Amino acid sequence: MAISENELTKALPAEQVTYFESGNEMAATAAAQINYHIMGYFPITPSTEVAQYLDQMKARGQHDIQLIAADGEHGSAGICYGAALAGARVVNATSSQGFLYMLEQLPTQSGTRFPMVLNLVTRAVSGPLDIRGDHSDLYYALNTGWVILTASTPQAVYDMNIIALKVAEHSKVRLPVIVAYDGFFTSHQKRKVQYFKDNEAVRNFVGPNPNPGYPNISDPAHPVTIGAHMGGDDLMNNHYQLSEALYAAEDVYEEIAKEYALLSGREYKVLDLYRMEDAEVAVFLLNSAAESAKDTVDALRAKGIKAGLIRPNVIRPFPGEQLREALKNVKALLVGERADSYGAEGGNLTHEIRSALQVDPENETIVLSRVFGLGGKDFYADDALAFFQLAIDAAELGYAAKPFDYHGYYPGEEKNMLQPVIEPPHGDAFKTGLIQVTQNEDTGLLKVKLPPLRQLTAKPHRLAPGHGACPGCGALSALELFFKGIEGDMVVLFQTGCAYVVTASYPYSSHKQTFVHNLFQNGAATVAGMVDAFYELKRRGEIEVSDDLTFVMVSGDGGMDIGMGATVGAALRNHKMIILEYDNEGYMNTGSQLSYSTPIGHMTSTSGVGKAQKGKKGHHKDTAQILAACNIPYVFTAAESNPQDLLQKAAKAQWYANNVGTAYGKILCACPLNWKSPDDNGTELVKAAVDSCFFPLYEIEQGITNLTYNPELKNKRIPVSDWLKGMGKTKHLLGDAELLQDFETEIERRWSRLKLRSENALL
Repeated sequence: MAISENELTKALPAEQVTYFESGNEMAATAAAQINYHIMGYFPITPSTEVAQYLDQMKARGQHDIQLIAADGEHGSAGICYGAALAGARVVNATSSQGFLYMLEQLPTQSGTRFPMVLNLVTRAVSGPLDIRGDHSDLYYALNTGWVILTASTPQAVYDMNIIALKVAEHSKVRLPVIVAYDGFFTSHQKRKVQYFKDNEAVRNFVGPNPNPGYPNISDPAHPVTIGAHMGGDDLMNNHYQLSEALYAAEDVYEEIAKEYALLSGREYKVLDLYRMEDAEVAVFLLNSAAESAKDTVDALRAKGIKAGLIRPNVIRPFPGEQLREALKNVKALLVGERADSYGAEGGNLTHEIRSALQVDPENETIVLSRVFGLGGKDFYADDALAFFQLAIDAAELGYAAKPFDYHGYYPGEEKNMLQPVIEPPHGDAFKTGLIQVTQNEDTGLLKVKLPPLRQLTAKPHRLAPGHGACPGCGALSALELFFKGIEGDMVVLFQTGCAYVVTASYPYSSHKQTFVHNLFQNGAATVAGMVDAFYELKRRGEIEVSDDLTFVMVSGDGGMDIGMGATVGAALRNHKMIILEYDNEGYMNTGSQLSYSTPIGHMTSTSGVGKAQKGKKGHHKDTAQILAACNIPYVFTAAESNPQDLLQKAAKAQWYANNVGTAYGKILCACPLNWKSPDDNGTELVKAAVDSCFFPLYEIEQGITNLTYNPELKNKRIPVSDWLKGMGKTKHLLGDAELLQDFETEIERRWSRLKLRSENALL
C-alpha cells in the first residue's frame, strides 16, 4: 500500500513544516525551493496565481527565478523552450485555452527532448467560456509526447512538482513533464500541507542541473543543430525514441517516487488503489473527484458491497499493465471523465482502459463511461454513489445497459426558453441625425459637428443596466460614451476581459445589439471575417439591409498583448471595422497582472514592490503608434475626462470604418480596485493622466498627427507625480527619485515627438 499523506512515518530524514495552503501556492513553493532559472508565463485563470505567488516571493528575495511575462501563451511556450535549449531549468503554469494556444509548441519540445515542468491547472475549454475546472484541456495533452502526472490535493501538487523535475531530467527520459491538477477544486482550496523547511532538502533531492551537460546552444565551442528538417525514415526513428523514453518514464517515476517517500513519508504509486484488493465493482476517477469518492467506497463496504476506487497518479505513459492487474477480478468498472471525446462513445481514458483490457483475453470487466463535472460542476457523494450503482447494476446484469452517457445534465424545454427582458432598440432608435460628419473636399479630412451633450442623453444606451462591474469601473462608462458617438446599428465583439465578463454572464446579457465573444488572441481576426462576409453577402444580394452595420471590436485587460498579432493583421488588410481598446493598464480580469500597457514601476500582482524589485520593469507599449505604423486611415486616443473630444473621435472612427477601412482607438479607463484608488475619482485620475501628458489626446487621420488637447497651451499641464499620488499602486514611485526620473523622461520624450509630428505633416 502507498503511504498516505495523513500517515507520515515517525522519523523523517528531512524536517517539514505544516501549513494550510492551496494547490497554486504549493506549486509556487516547490518552484521557489527548486529555484528554477526561468519561468515564461502568461496570466489565465485559474493558474495565474502560480506566477503571482512567485512574484511576491521574488520581491522578498526568496528565489532567483527570472519571471518573463510573455505576449500570450504561445509566446510563453516559446520562451520556455528557448530557455530549455540554453540548458536552463524551466517551469510554467497555464490553463484551458491558454494551454491550447501553446499546444503547437509542445510537441516540438518533446520531439527534441528538452525537459521542463508545466503545471496544467485544468479548466473547461470554451466555447462557450467557462472558467471553472474540468479536464477538457488536459485531454489535448495526451498526444504531445509529454509525461503527465496528476495531483489530487495541494500536498500532491507540491510533491509531484518536485518528482516531476527529477523524472524530466533523468537520462532515460529527457522529456518535459506536465503536472495536472483541478482548477479551483485543488488550485484554490486550502488544505493542510507539509513542505520541507530547508530549501536544500529539495535541491539535494532533485540534484544539480544536468542540462548544461546536454547538447544546448550555450556552448559555442560545440555548436549544435536543433530541430533539423527530417525525412520519413529519420522522423520515424525520432518518434520511436520518444515513445521508448515515454514508456521508460513509468519505471523511472516509480523509482523516484520511492526515493521521495523515504525523504517525505509520502509515496505516490502509479495507481492509487483504494480498497481494490478484492473489489468486484469499481470506479476510475482522476484527481479531486477521486478523493471525494473514497467515503462512498467505505459506505458501500460497510453494507457488504466489495467496492473499490482507482485514481492514477500517472496517465502518460498510460499504466496499462497495472490496470490489468488491478481489474483482473472486477466485474464492472465505471470510468468517470470530466471531458468527452465527442462522437466516440466515451472519453479518452475510457477507450484507453478498454484497449488495455483487450490485451488480456481472460479479463471480463464490463467498462461503462460517464462524462461528469464539466465546467466545474460539483461532484458529491450522491454522484459517486450513482456511479457505483451503475457498476453494480452492470455486474448483476452481466452487461452495461447504457455503456456511455452524460451524468448530471437536464434536457431543455421550450417552455423554459429565455425571453428578452427589454425590447431591443435598433435602426432609427440609434440613428438620431444629431451628429454630422463631413469631409473637406480639398484635404479629405473629416469635420464633426456635435450637438450639446445633453441632447445626446436621449439616445438609447447600448448596454442595459444590471452589469456586474466593480464600483467606479471606468471601462463601461467610457464604452457607453463612445457608443453615443456611433449612429445606427452595431455588431460588437468583446474579447475576453472585464467588459465581457460583467456584461454577458449566461443566462443574462446587458447587450441591446448583436454581441459576440471570442478569445483574447483572435478578436480582430473574427471581426474581420464577420465584416467581410457581411459585405460579400450584401454584394451578392443574399441579405437585405437598409443601412450598413458598424462593426466594433472591443479589447482591454491586456488584449492588445496576446491579441496584437491578429490586430496588426486586420489593420494591414484594412477591414472596415473599429478596433477599440479600453486601457486600464493591466490584466485586470484575472487579478491585475502586469501587461505591456502597464507603465514602468507600477505595482501589479506580478510586478510586486519589495527589497528585490520595484514594480514593473520597462516602459508601457504605445499601441496607438504601432497601429499608426500599419497605415490605417484613422487612429486616436481618448479619455472620458474629455467627453466632446471622445465623441468626435467616435464619429470619425465610424465614418472611416464604414467608408474606408480600419480605425483604431485607445481609451484610458480607471480601475479603482487595482489602481488602489477611491471608487469615485476615476475621472479625476484619468484627467490627471491626460494633463500630465502621460496619456496625450491626439488623432492620426490619413497619416497626419493632430493634438486634439494640449494642456500646455491651456496652462493646465501638471507634474506626473500629481497623477501618481492618487493611486496606491504608484505611491512608492514618489520616494524613488531615479525611477521617477526615468518615467518622467520617457513621458517627455513621447510628448515632444507628438508635438513635432503635429507641427509637421511629413513626420
